Amino acid sequence: MTETILILQPIAAELKEIILAELPPGFAATFTETTDPAHLKAKLADADYVVFWDIGLPADLLQAAPRLKLAHKWGVGVENIDMDVARAQGIQLARTTGGNAVPVAEFAVGLMLAIGRRIVTAHNSMLQGQWAKNEIWRRAIMLSGKTVGIVGLGAIGKQVAPRVQGFGCSVLYNTRTKLSPAEESALNVSWRSLDDLLTQSDFVCLCCPLTPQTRGMIAAPQLAMMKPGSILVNVARGGIVVEADLVAALRDGPLAGAAIDVFEPEPPDPANPLLHLDNVIVSPHCASTAFENSATGVRHWLRNIVRVAKGEALPDVDRVA
Repeated sequence: MTETILILQPIAAELKEIILAELPPGFAATFTETTDPAHLKAKLADADYVVFWDIGLPADLLQAAPRLKLAHKWGVGVENIDMDVARAQGIQLARTTGGNAVPVAEFAVGLMLAIGRRIVTAHNSMLQGQWAKNEIWRRAIMLSGKTVGIVGLGAIGKQVAPRVQGFGCSVLYNTRTKLSPAEESALNVSWRSLDDLLTQSDFVCLCCPLTPQTRGMIAAPQLAMMKPGSILVNVARGGIVVEADLVAALRDGPLAGAAIDVFEPEPPDPANPLLHLDNVIVSPHCASTAFENSATGVRHWLRNIVRVAKGEALPDVDRVA
């Protein structure tokens, strides 16, 4: 008997080819053509498993999936699924923990360099026929030798740390649960309270999940305590930062710049001021999207689907309680 895996959102032909090539025996993949809710519900009606990322699973979609055994997030944030309804229907929930950590970490460091050295500003000025060498010089901030504060030292944060240490940076971190002294020593990182991390860091990189505790965690009071001339990088979730307060901190200080890959809502309103400030770099929630990493991610969620099909337990690291 063939079981059906639904990919919940329209995808590129190249990604479809990767998924089909990796499918194990006994499984078939189905794909959506639009994000229209009626279309998604019709597809979910026949799905045994669903893989989702940008398109979430609210209650009405879950209730349209009577056969569903497992909802698998391609990524780690599960804020876009109604977990209470999933539990009530006996649907297991998993994520690809650590699967996107390296691409996101690379992207985060790239954002630090790009916003600090004003690379995008330099590029755009050249396209406009300008030679803004002196302006770029005046505003450039080097990453080398700086203090980088990482908020959320999970799989992604643990990949960011050694990469910025390659630039001679000192790394501070904040998590709800401190690492052991041995772990801190191995990673060469030091724990700080959030307030102290913000006060002491030249670059602050947000890598934490969006939870009720972290929603709006970076607001006017936190931004005000950041070092004059510091830079904020967000590769986590848009809801962690109060965007209006960030805009004020970028216009009036203390921030010198910000690099933002995530917004709330997504995509952002074209009138969002963050899209129009010259000390901000923005990207369309693509830190995790590296073509070279696609097959690795597909294999990750397929392994978990096969486990559920065999009646085996999901790995603790991937299972969402």
